[in-house]
Amino acid sequence: MDLGFEGVHVLVTGASGGIGFAITQLFLEHGARADVTGEEAVTNLFLAAGEAWKQEVQVLILNHGIFPADDIDLVDMGISQWDRCISVNLTGSFLVARQFLRHLRTPRAGCESDLSKVAIVIIGSTSGEFGEEGHLDYAVAKSALQTGFLLTLRHEIVKIAPKGRVNSVAPGWVNTVMAKPLFADPDLLRRTLAATPLRRIAEPEDVAKQVLVLASSKVSAHVTGVNIVMAGGQEGRIAPDPEDYAKLRAAGRS
Repeated sequence: MDLGFEGVHVLVTGASGGIGFAITQLFLEHGARADVTGEEAVTNLFLAAGEAWKQEVQVLILNHGIFPADDIDLVDMGISQWDRCISVNLTGSFLVARQFLRHLRTPRAGCESDLSKVAIVIIGSTSGEFGEEGHLDYAVAKSALQTGFLLTLRHEIVKIAPKGRVNSVAPGWVNTVMAKPLFADPDLLRRTLAATPLRRIAEPEDVAKQVLVLASSKVSAHVTGVNIVMAGGQEGRIAPDPEDYAKLRAAGRS
């Protein structure tokens, strides 16, 4: 199916990971001109993006982010961890989106700025939808992105690009390289699938396909301000096994 990406300039942040890589590959398969980025400074990022094509970025995929490795409740969380998580996941997205819009509003000399296919897709998380015990910092950042950031920016982007759209995809568990070791635990895998009506873990390509649909001005031209939860129907936290309830009661949590 032609999604209308032939020659469209796309920038994917955090493209070296499983989801970002899958998104980039799918855009390329559909004829897009894809720039990818890791941790470069935002200004340099956009100055370098698409230099060979003399074309400003039209589609921005905000995929970068960090997920702190350790489970730490708020009562024990250090301010340095909080600051870093919010800085990368939330402030980083603010800076990239701001620079993206500034280049659309005032294109560089010699660079084409086609506003007819402008779109932003945010990669959120079910953590931002349901919360994430032990990862309040991450949950807060993702919730802010896929709620306040998304719902406000949908009104602001049209001041620059009248057809511009902003949407979000919030994946649950995804079978990335980082997640594979977690599912080596058969108990966790069983409990996760038991709480998931579709009974499988998403692949990076599942997320990538949804991102392309939302980014396409051909099939999603009237879709903006929408957050799509991609979790196979899972709702909220994974339920504990029956034997876990005794531990919870002993800890005074039930």
